[in-house]
Amino acid sequence: MDKAKVSTIGFTKTKAQGFFERLLKAGVKKVVDVRLRNTSQLAGFAKADDLAYFLQKIGEIQYVHQPLLAPTDRMLKAYKKESGDWSAYEKRFFALIAERQIEKCFKPEMFNDACFLCSEEAPHYCHRRLVCEYLNEKWDGALEVHHL
Repeated sequence: MDKAKVSTIGFTKTKAQGFFERLLKAGVKKVVDVRLRNTSQLAGFAKADDLAYFLQKIGEIQYVHQPLLAPTDRMLKAYKKESGDWSAYEKRFFALIAERQIEKCFKPEMFNDACFLCSEEAPHYCHRRLVCEYLNEKWDGALEVHHL
């Protein structure tokens, strides 16, 4: 198989129209929600049940919540207490997903035409990017990643 095409997207500071249009334009077939809590109030359309409904109705896109790819509550709280020390958070998160051995729980083809969803507007300081980097390292670059 060629590289699996994987996208990432955040919903903060975006309107529903732009969010769903980006997914459709990218040809996304499945949204993998990598948030710890998928009932966020940050955007009304991004709550788990509503999001699954909208994705199906708008683009026949499957919705899956995958907390195995999310940070722990403790990790998130520590990050906030440390005033956003990204390098410390990044190290902790990489250690967490290595401990979970996420590369053994999934296969690259499971993420083909999928999009990792989190709340952060941009991927620079978001764990969805870290998940992609970690898996690409473990899977010898099997993912072709695009940040929407």
